[in-house]
Amino acid sequence: MSGRVIAIDYGLKRVGIAVTDPLRIIAKPLTTVENSEIERFLKEYIAKENVSVIVLGEPYSESGELQQMQIEVHKFAKKLQALFPQLSIVFEDERYTSRIAQRSLVEMGMKKSKRKDKKLLDTVSAALILQTYLEKHP
Repeated sequence: MSGRVIAIDYGLKRVGIAVTDPLRIIAKPLTTVENSEIERFLKEYIAKENVSVIVLGEPYSESGELQQMQIEVHKFAKKLQALFPQLSIVFEDERYTSRIAQRSLVEMGMKKSKRKDKKLLDTVSAALILQTYLEKHP
């Protein structure tokens, strides 16, 4: 398989985005965009970069039950499949990514004021989703 992998931490307000390097070795936070801008952003990014897979974080409840946000993510996946029929759209469990991202920022010594930046948390969460995907699909 060739092409970058993009991971998306989808939210109703903001969307965190992470991407691999061209060799699919490193997952790195890319950016956070407003939900209303995500389709435009992806069209522009995918037009410039060789992308083959979009990984969507799929939110489960602690008990694994279906929740409203999961329905929203699946609606978004259908839009993406229509926009980018040439790409694979896959899901990755994102159950604990926000907590792990928050803890990672603390461990990196980031100041509390910076850790409260939701955009930063969203991009780090997307990178964690992407890293999980990469570990399962070397």
